[in-house]
Amino acid sequence: MHIPPHNNQNKPIVDIEDSRVPLNYFNIVKLKKGEAFEYQVPGYETCIVPATGSIDVEIEGVKYDNLGSRGIDVWDGEPEGAYVPVGAKATIVCKSDDTETFVAGAKYDKALEPFDVRADEIDLVQYGSDDTKTHRKIKHILGQKQHDKVGRLLVSELYTVGQGGWSGFPSHKHDTNRLPDETRHDETYNFRFRPNYGSGLQMLQREDNEVGDAYHIMDGSTVCIDNGYHPCCVLPGYEMYYFTILGGLTQRSLVQYFQPTHAAQLETIPGIKDMIAKFK
Repeated sequence: MHIPPHNNQNKPIVDIEDSRVPLNYFNIVKLKKGEAFEYQVPGYETCIVPATGSIDVEIEGVKYDNLGSRGIDVWDGEPEGAYVPVGAKATIVCKSDDTETFVAGAKYDKALEPFDVRADEIDLVQYGSDDTKTHRKIKHILGQKQHDKVGRLLVSELYTVGQGGWSGFPSHKHDTNRLPDETRHDETYNFRFRPNYGSGLQMLQREDNEVGDAYHIMDGSTVCIDNGYHPCCVLPGYEMYYFTILGGLTQRSLVQYFQPTHAAQLETIPGIKDMIAKFK
């Protein structure tokens, strides 16, 4: 499902109990210097990630100052984040001239402890190659390093390396709980392009070798992955980024099921098995 770019006025783009991705929550909060935004999300753990600008965060009296240091866009520095336990009250205060902040969430039923993730704690993985048109970089904000401190939420930033190419290939899905082969993880993306008038394509193939859906994605597009195989690509001459939220139904570790028709290409893409392991 594609949600076109729009001014959400600091209201959730993907709210709790969404009909397509009920395990996810997503908001974009835009503030000017000195402005504050307060929220609570019952039944969902969340993660605050400044896309641009710098913020102070307070979570039930615990303070994390000067979170985020990126300037003009998401390519301008490393991400940082703050974990907000289920139902906790969080306050975001803009410290820079302005800020755009992502709030990612996953359904969970236990309240854990808040913590922050600074730039030097990001888990980075790069894989693929220019030859296979699959070269990309992943920055895990809530990844393997935070596994014991988080319930079901995974939060990452994904970048194409170079201009043009594919991401999420070989095509895979994670819409059914059938361990050890696959886990149910709802997924939500928010895309950005450099230059920002670039665009791309999000595929969603429901069944192997059957006709699926395709969405024209632009700077600010949100895509909810409810079910099916879901590779995406960016036009030649442009770079693509997407903020990624994964929420597991019964566990945090993601088990992807690769589309049988294309699964053999797992052996052709450098480093892809290391990438897969980072989502465990």
